[in-house]
Amino acid sequence: MIEKTKFQTDNKTEKAILVGVCTREMDFQQSKEYLDELAFLVQTAGARSVRSFIQRLDKPLNATYIGRGKMEEVALAVEETKADMVIFDDDLSPSQIRNLDKALGVKILDRSSLILHIFMERAKTAQAKAQVELANYQYLLPRLTGMWTHLSRQKGGIGLKGAGEKEIETDRRIIRDKITQLKRQLVKIDRQDTTRRKNRGQYVRVALVGYTNVGKSTLMNRITKANVLAEDKLFATLDTTVRRTSLKGIPFLLSDTVGFIRKLPHHLVESFKSTLAEAQESDVLVHVVDASHPQCEEHMENVKETLKSLGIENKLIFTVFNKIDLLTDEQREYLENSYIKNNNVPAVCISAYNNINIDELREMVVEFLVKGYTQKQYNGTPHPFLEQYKYFKMAEELEM
Repeated sequence: MIEKTKFQTDNKTEKAILVGVCTREMDFQQSKEYLDELAFLVQTAGARSVRSFIQRLDKPLNATYIGRGKMEEVALAVEETKADMVIFDDDLSPSQIRNLDKALGVKILDRSSLILHIFMERAKTAQAKAQVELANYQYLLPRLTGMWTHLSRQKGGIGLKGAGEKEIETDRRIIRDKITQLKRQLVKIDRQDTTRRKNRGQYVRVALVGYTNVGKSTLMNRITKANVLAEDKLFATLDTTVRRTSLKGIPFLLSDTVGFIRKLPHHLVESFKSTLAEAQESDVLVHVVDASHPQCEEHMENVKETLKSLGIENKLIFTVFNKIDLLTDEQREYLENSYIKNNNVPAVCISAYNNINIDELREMVVEFLVKGYTQKQYNGTPHPFLEQYKYFKMAEELEM
């Protein structure tokens, strides 16, 4: 059984120290941004970051991730702040975890284990729970060796294995069996979902995609009144929500999907591919961007790369720049009159929270619905929903 990491004990919020490495492929500002995002992940998990450290290295050290001098600084900070854990901004190997635990004497976490904790807290459906559990076991399996060092002294005779080695082999077998079982369970769930999606074949499907915490769920609530959970936290949505709605007489299906993030561990991407199937099988993608975020362009590139890895970058797609109410007048002017025009991409600027330019957004959605239904056809003839839209437009013009 894999236990959740505790981020609160006796009603006391635990304190975390964050550590990252600035490699030769990165600049210092980028490393700082990664740690800022890690701090937001810590906050989402229910803990509080009290100190952060960045060390310049060509690459993380194999034994301890950071150098001896920086290790001493972190150890001193642990003592001064009474920190409960140290969280590293990259995945750690079993030997690194073992050495860091010995040197610092507090809980050692890496980026993957922190994200997994958040996923475990937020998974609600059977599919999401199975995906998180699978990712958790896949993360744990190669790290078992480091976890069983406390039994390494229990040696057997010549040619015999000690108790620790027997225990670790038993655990490995249990985890491998569990991984196999979860994969079968997810295949079954995915098969059921595929059947369900086929039954929606007559409708154009629109999927909201984007970086985590950009306002996709708020936007979905604004369009469909779906009451989807919307919070100012990373990964507020793990389970795909699909709602049937209509605009200007055209019915369609709108889905909210899990948000992307930089440095998302590979095994998590693999585990959540079935959740992202809603985006893969959609007809139109709505790329939602937090226009107020300082790194919004980097976030956009990250989303594009993720879509490309899923093989869905060539679908009908338009961009929604959300949270424009948080921009200065100059920033908004640049976005609307320079950036969008220079990049020549279909886009609309809105605030889902404050209901700004939502009518323009609906017009953009309708434009892409017409394109989607035009591509879809219906038994070789124009889709009947396009006829509905034509009559709706005629009625609208008569009213004018």
